[in-house]
Amino acid sequence: MTADRPRAVGGRDPRHPSTDLESNVTAQASDRLGVGIVGSGFIADFHTRAFRGVRDADVTAVCGRTESSVRGVCDLARELRVGDPTPYADIREMVRDPAVDAVWITTPNHVRLETVRAVAEEVSSGRASLRGIAVEKPLGRTVAEAEEVMRLVQDAGLLHGYLENQVFAPGVTRAHDLVWSRGAGAAGSPYLARCAEEHSGPHKAWFWQGEKQGGGVLNDMMCHSVEAGRFLLTPPGVPSSEWLTPVSVDATIACLKWSRPAYADELMRRYGPEVDYRGRPSEDYARATIVFRNGDGDEVVAEGTTSWSYVGAGLRLSFELLGPEYAMQVNSLDTEAKVFLSREIAGKQGEDLVEKQNAEGGLMPILPDEAGAYGYTEEDRHMVTRFLEGRSPDEGLDDGLQVTRLLMAAYLSAQEGRRIDLTDAAQTAKLSGFVPEVAQGTWRPGH
Repeated sequence: MTADRPRAVGGRDPRHPSTDLESNVTAQASDRLGVGIVGSGFIADFHTRAFRGVRDADVTAVCGRTESSVRGVCDLARELRVGDPTPYADIREMVRDPAVDAVWITTPNHVRLETVRAVAEEVSSGRASLRGIAVEKPLGRTVAEAEEVMRLVQDAGLLHGYLENQVFAPGVTRAHDLVWSRGAGAAGSPYLARCAEEHSGPHKAWFWQGEKQGGGVLNDMMCHSVEAGRFLLTPPGVPSSEWLTPVSVDATIACLKWSRPAYADELMRRYGPEVDYRGRPSEDYARATIVFRNGDGDEVVAEGTTSWSYVGAGLRLSFELLGPEYAMQVNSLDTEAKVFLSREIAGKQGEDLVEKQNAEGGLMPILPDEAGAYGYTEEDRHMVTRFLEGRSPDEGLDDGLQVTRLLMAAYLSAQEGRRIDLTDAAQTAKLSGFVPEVAQGTWRPGH
C-alpha cells in the first residue's frame, strides 16, 4: 500500500514553495496577461492556436528572425481573435513593450540560451518588467546549458514554467488521475510507465543537424517521453522530483532509416548539404530505460521510445501505466473521427488530418483539435493562471533541468554501451560537462 504523500498546503503547489518573489508578482496582478511569443515557427503556431482555449490572456507580441513567419503568426492570432500582436525582430525591444507581461520562448535549440539571456538581462537591468517566462523543451542541449538557463531566470527573479505539453494532455491527465485514485489507492503505486513518440521526421533542417539541435531524436523527442514517464509514476499533486529518485539509465541509439544512402540523399535534396546523413548523421531511433526509487521505497521503471523512422498515418503518441491490479493506455491515433478516401481520389499532400501526416488516402485518423489533444491548450491555460496569480507553475524549469540530466545520461549510456549509475556522485558530476558525440558531429552508427 502507498505511504502518506506530501500534498499542497493552503492550495499552494508543493513543487515550488512560496517565496517573496510570489508576493511581489501578486502585487502587480491584473485581470489579463499579455503574452509575447519568441519564435515564429511550428511550435509558435501551436501555442497561438491553443490560446483560443485560454481566458485572461492575449498574444500581444511575436518576435522572430524571419519577417514573413512573424507576420504569419501575428495574422493567425488576429484571425483566431486571440490578440492583435505587434511584430518584432529584436527580442530586447519586445520585452520592453509594456503590453508584454510574460514571454513564451519557442526558439530553436541552438539560440535558446542566448534568447533567455537577452530576456534576463533586460529584466535584471530594469529596462523590462515581466511576471514570468515559459520555455519550450528541451531546456538546453547539455546539462551546462540547462543549468545556465535556470540560473539566468532565477537571478532575474522571474516565475518560470517548462513547456512540456504532454503532461497537460487531457487524455493523459484524466487517465493518470483515475489510475491513482481508483487503482493505486486500493492496490498500491504503479511500477511501469511506457511512453513513445514516433513520426517520420522533422520539418526544419536544424532539427536534423546534431550540432545545432544538440543530438537527434533522443534530444528532440525523448524529452517528452522522459517527463511523461515521470509524471505518470508520480501521484497527482506531488512534485516528481520529490516522489522519484533516479537510480540508473540504460539507452540505445541508432540511425535505422535516414542513414541509408537513398534516404540520406533525399535529406540533402530537401535541406541542402548542411544535412549530410552519409557523413554526419544523428540518431533517428532511441530507447531508454530509467529506474527510479519512488516515495514508497519501491523500484519503478520508465521506458521511453522515440523515432523519426516511423511511417504510419502521422505522429503517434502512446502512453501506458501499469500497476499491481490495473493499467491505463492512451494512443493519439485512436481518434473518435476517421475518414476513408479510396484510390480513385488523388489528394494533394498536406497535414490537414494529423500532424506529420504521411498519406492522403485509405482510412485516416482525424484530430479535430491537435493543440487541445496534445496538451498545449491546458499547458498555456495553466501557465497564464499561475503567472496572473503570482504563483509558480506545476511544471517549472527545475523539471526541465532534471529531464536534461536524464537525457545526457541516456546519451552517455548509448555512447559507452553501459548502464549509467545515477547514485554514483562521480557519474552524475560527469554529466555537467558532457557533450554527446552526436552533438559534436562525430557520432557514427555502429561504431
